[in-house]
Amino acid sequence: MNHPPKVRSVQVLDPHTLAVAFDNNIQKRYDIRPLLEKDMFAPLANYALFKSVRVEPGGWAVSWSNAIDLSEHELWSRGQTIVEHQEDEK
Repeated sequence: MNHPPKVRSVQVLDPHTLAVAFDNNIQKRYDIRPLLEKDMFAPLANYALFKSVRVEPGGWAVSWSNAIDLSEHELWSRGQTIVEHQEDEK
């Protein structure tokens, strides 16, 4: 079974969206809005809490507290790849 890449870093893009960089140099955008209907994730509607996101040791997840986290598999499989434009070298 193939395992998703590990999370290298995470940034908050707006009150509902994360930019997640993986250890294979791919970045994905992850929108948490669909999760806010679930009791476990409802507190993330509070932007102050949402901004406190951090990468868990080993890159297995991002978390906000001991009770709220998202696995690297969830972020990788449901995130949208961020297309980075590279300038042509001349």
